[in-house]
Amino acid sequence: MANFFLDNKDLHYHLEHPLMRKIVELKERNFAEKDSYDYAPQNFEDAMDSYRRIMSLVGEVCGEVIAPNAEGVDSEGPRVVNDRVEYASGTVENLKAVKAAGLNGLTLPRRFGGLNFPLTCFVMANEMVARADTGFENIWGLQDCAETLNEFASEEQKQRYLPLVSEGATCAMDLTEPDAGSDLGAAMMKATWSEEKQTWLLNGVKRFITNGDCEISLVLARTEEGTVDARGLSMFVYDRRSGGMKVRRIEHKLGIKGSPTCELVFTDAPAELVGDRRMGLIKYVMSLMNAARLGIGAQSVGLCEAAYREALKYAHERRQFGKDIIQFPAISEMLSNMRARLRGARALLYETSRFVEIYKQYAHISRERSLEGEERQQMKYYNRLADAFTPLVKLLASEFANMLAFDSIQIHGGSGYMKDYACERLYRDARVLNIYEGTSQMQVVAAINGVTKGAYMEQISLYEAMSYSENMLPVVEKLKALRARVEAMVERVETINKEYPQYKDFHARRLVESVGYIIITYLLAQQATQVEEYESDTKLFLKLTEAYIASAEAYVNTSEGEDVALISEVQEQY
Repeated sequence: MANFFLDNKDLHYHLEHPLMRKIVELKERNFAEKDSYDYAPQNFEDAMDSYRRIMSLVGEVCGEVIAPNAEGVDSEGPRVVNDRVEYASGTVENLKAVKAAGLNGLTLPRRFGGLNFPLTCFVMANEMVARADTGFENIWGLQDCAETLNEFASEEQKQRYLPLVSEGATCAMDLTEPDAGSDLGAAMMKATWSEEKQTWLLNGVKRFITNGDCEISLVLARTEEGTVDARGLSMFVYDRRSGGMKVRRIEHKLGIKGSPTCELVFTDAPAELVGDRRMGLIKYVMSLMNAARLGIGAQSVGLCEAAYREALKYAHERRQFGKDIIQFPAISEMLSNMRARLRGARALLYETSRFVEIYKQYAHISRERSLEGEERQQMKYYNRLADAFTPLVKLLASEFANMLAFDSIQIHGGSGYMKDYACERLYRDARVLNIYEGTSQMQVVAAINGVTKGAYMEQISLYEAMSYSENMLPVVEKLKALRARVEAMVERVETINKEYPQYKDFHARRLVESVGYIIITYLLAQQATQVEEYESDTKLFLKLTEAYIASAEAYVNTSEGEDVALISEVQEQY
């Protein structure tokens, strides 16, 4: 039987990470619920055993149900019938299987019917689901909207909506509009209070809404008359059973076809305000988007895994000139680099999830009691890391997913261009990963301050100070030298930027990705110190890091401030 957890040693490594003890103790509040719920863990070992069993169950559902349905779902797709979405038949089967296995509400508190699992487990489940079917991950994975409700909604709202998610209700975040994509501050959907009905009413159009016709939606809408910016926006929770919303159309997409991307029309649709007015984008959507970006990181790593396995399998099966094509250096090098990028992206993904988890748990505890001094410092520290690493993992994992999907088709040759092989679907699915939930360019904008203000370099310093195996010491020495070169690049860019203010933006991606490559190599070196199997991937990724930084360095060191103006002049000629 296919099991996407049992066949992946990497997942077991990350589930057993040393920080998991701290995470479990925070999540379980020192196992305070062990006498209240028969499925609550008694201690750390009991908790870890539960995580392994449930992750194995996720892996089984992915391998036995979701993955076999993926091609059929891609071919059939969803459709609109009487203003409502009807999923592909395979998607319906997937949802039934997930519900039957009790895999909804994975991270939600037990008092709302959830399993109270750490974010790391949810990220891991998302990765496996995405490996099985990237489009279905968009449907199942959007239950993380419930975490926003758990964090910011009233107790009454939590009691009403969170048990529904634990029982299998689907979710969506209705943010973008025809004239408000990346610029969410320009959203104009209206929310008005009705004295007659004693509720808020939503009116307007939302576009490009993933899983738009779901059961529970978080909707960004304008509550303040006369405003045109983020300060006039609030967050609402909308229950489909309340009526007032119709699906105008499902977008005809390149990939992730099983996931309905909808245009929605709201007409006096009743909804409930979440939290405070005017904080919709500034506070709540930012939290929601950060969670979504971590989810896209998991989705990207899952697709990387699928693309690598498809390429590896074909390279072993395809014979040319009397031997398997994996024996040709050109193919074996591609596969080796694919695996190094896959494991590198995964290492960054789970490092980020641990940072986010610890920060979030301290934030939840702070609502239950006053944090002690050391706890406040810990929350501040992990909050800074979560803010820095989230755009980084979304950027690099999604870019790597596109690289691996591209290489998977290349290894398949002409066959890969045909719909007979899964790599064709993976290639189409991958393309959206570095677009939605903030394009790669937007992730660079979010990450560049982490480079120039030292957040990444401080963390790199901690990685440098860790203990490494003898075989990894040469890698660490090279990384130290690379770090110095990147710091020199940053200094040069900052200096020139004083005279040419757009110069930093011009080189931002080169700086962010240079730092990201160094961080990933350190994370792999840590893994190789504990498990010898990772040594070759670490050394290979180091070569990719050296090559990337050499290229970035050459560009930065030979460009002047006038180059920015020159590029603008060239564009004006067209």
